[in-house]
Amino acid sequence: MPDTAIDFLYLNEPDMIRAGVTNMAECVDTMTDMLALFAQGDYRMAGTENNSHGAQLFFPETETFPGMPVDGPDRRFMAMPAYLGGGYQLAGCKWYGSNVANKQRGLPRSILMFTLNDKDTGAPLAIMSANLLSAYRTGAIPGVGARYLAREDAHVVGIVGPGPMNRTSLEAFIAVRPGIDTVKVAGRGQAGVDAFIAWARERFPQITTIEQVPDMEAAVRGSDIVSIAVPSASGSEHYPLVRDEWVQPGAFICCSAHLAVEERLVQRSRHVADARKIYEAWAEELPEPAHETVGIWGIALVDRVRDGRMRPEQFEDIGEIIQGLAPGRRHEDEVFVYSVGGMPVEDVAWATQVYRNAVRDGIGTRLKLWDEPALA
Repeated sequence: MPDTAIDFLYLNEPDMIRAGVTNMAECVDTMTDMLALFAQGDYRMAGTENNSHGAQLFFPETETFPGMPVDGPDRRFMAMPAYLGGGYQLAGCKWYGSNVANKQRGLPRSILMFTLNDKDTGAPLAIMSANLLSAYRTGAIPGVGARYLAREDAHVVGIVGPGPMNRTSLEAFIAVRPGIDTVKVAGRGQAGVDAFIAWARERFPQITTIEQVPDMEAAVRGSDIVSIAVPSASGSEHYPLVRDEWVQPGAFICCSAHLAVEERLVQRSRHVADARKIYEAWAEELPEPAHETVGIWGIALVDRVRDGRMRPEQFEDIGEIIQGLAPGRRHEDEVFVYSVGGMPVEDVAWATQVYRNAVRDGIGTRLKLWDEPALA
């Protein structure tokens, strides 16, 4: 008789930490591997073109039925499934609910769980807490960009937006450019800036200068690496604008949220995305110009290729650079604008690595699904 018993590993947040979910250097290596596989096409995500971010529930603006939630900032549920090949060969899905009002309860805006599945049977291998999983895989993607595009002697980082995204981004920058000794921080609220600086001083005692600067211009000027992650309303008039005169030769500008770039800076920069296909698929779902609805810089690049302001080959893909199919930094003065969008395959890659660490080290709790299925 075949063995029909199925169990899976449950990993709560302390388990995930013990299994290495916050090991940023390992995460950057994993994301580097994943982005090369993505560029090769050895993956699947949702949608007919296999490039969808996932499926999202939207709520009405006013109460339609008793008890049904109404729309609000970050008020949604979303499922993000993917399969990744290469050395991973697993499928998985991140599920989350999000509500900005969670902060009033002392909770994160989004609460996430991840299920890792056998690619053949679909059986669960692990169910894990995913807030740190998601945060670190997201932050590692800027680190991949810095590994291939930032100057090797980079030592000054400008942070615009001192939120969680820029915390993990800074961790990733330091993992690949350990010579960083100066961090400049600009933010909208004093409490957020103070919290970021306190965290950075404790986390990175080797950094000699961590200071607040008054605005984005001061954060950008003189910085070798700039990370901009400032949420804003839709419409280019609301997006943070990076001016050409602020950006020094050789700078690497990483944008993980809405962004506008002055035309002179567009013309003197190389433009690289974490994964070109996701922006092309995303823009297909939006009215033109798509960047007016979704302000991520990769969407602006799709608009520019569509209307002829940019040749297709000027919209570059980091996965092709990782594989050596396109050049990385060619000279010390080259300026890069790097777009980060996020993809479900990132979760699969990092979840697989953390799961394997947990199995190796005996971390987590085994839970049984069944000995024999009641229906088969």
